[in-house]
Amino acid sequence: MEKIIIAMSGGVDSSVAAALLREKGYEVIGVTMKIWGGEALPGDGTRHSCYGPGEEEDVEDACKVAQILGIPFYTFDLKQEYKVEVLDYFCYEYLLGRTPNPCLRCNHKVKFDALLKKALNSGIEFDYFATGHYARVEYDESRHRYLLRKARDLRKDQSYFLSSLSQEQLGRSIFPLGNYTKEEVRKVAQTFGLGVEDKPESQNFITGGYSTLVEAAAQPGPILDRQGNILGEHPGVPFYTIGQRKGLRISAREPLYVTAIDRERNAIIVGTKEEVYGDELIASELNWIAIEELKRPIEVKAKIRYRHKEAEAIVAPRGKDKVQVKFKELQMAITPGQAIVFYDDDIVIGGGIIERVGSLSGGKK
Repeated sequence: MEKIIIAMSGGVDSSVAAALLREKGYEVIGVTMKIWGGEALPGDGTRHSCYGPGEEEDVEDACKVAQILGIPFYTFDLKQEYKVEVLDYFCYEYLLGRTPNPCLRCNHKVKFDALLKKALNSGIEFDYFATGHYARVEYDESRHRYLLRKARDLRKDQSYFLSSLSQEQLGRSIFPLGNYTKEEVRKVAQTFGLGVEDKPESQNFITGGYSTLVEAAAQPGPILDRQGNILGEHPGVPFYTIGQRKGLRISAREPLYVTAIDRERNAIIVGTKEEVYGDELIASELNWIAIEELKRPIEVKAKIRYRHKEAEAIVAPRGKDKVQVKFKELQMAITPGQAIVFYDDDIVIGGGIIERVGSLSGGKK
């Protein structure tokens, strides 16, 4: 009998994933990682976040589900790993004027890596690792590679957040919810009597919002137009992202948006909505899934953030560790620090991190 450990958060998705694996006859072991450092965070506590004081209740819920299913359950302390790989990285990127995605970082460095190492070091043996993500993974004999595919429920598809996983990580991963809709998952939870079918989803990755992480290090600076004229003052570059309109606190004849962040001058650059659009970017920190490497330009559908509608683009190699992406149509708010993911229909070709807007030879930073 194959042994599977499953990351359980106490929510409906991972709980149902565990139940489905148990029903199929696998030997299932539930694991939960504790990452909250215990510090006070703002928030009303009505909806939990990935990082925050709601963790204790979530761990209790996960333990209760494991008891209902009759499976072993273990918790592992990953506070230090999460701090170094996610929180510190997150702060560093924001202070550079970039907008990172903590979920991709957590999946690659913590959930699918550090957590498994902790389990192995504790003496737990397993064949596969499962989560409650909405995605699918399969092995392609012709390519000799593991493929990451979108979930059947495209509204909940989370392949974007898994695009940084390596072949080794995908090879030991199982996503039991890949062919389920969210509505079906809640019904399954009710059928199994797990008691979490009505539990709301996590909101944000940190209770009280990300500003709690960066506000102490933020420094005020000028808000400039593209000509360098000072229009106002901002409280710190970490509080802004490309395309943002709120919080500028300046008056103008037409709405102004953040078009760029100049970290060297500690400045926020603003302009019209038209100036927020672009059709070209450079990406680095590449991870190829469906192919071993990119040797020539290819046509793809690309997402520049999770809720972004995929857009047609040409991806071309620029050296060993960069690609140039040229969209067929203008895209709003291409944001350095965010992940860009390339698709061929429902297959994730690969992805990377947006390094700059424009081309290597010129354009906006």
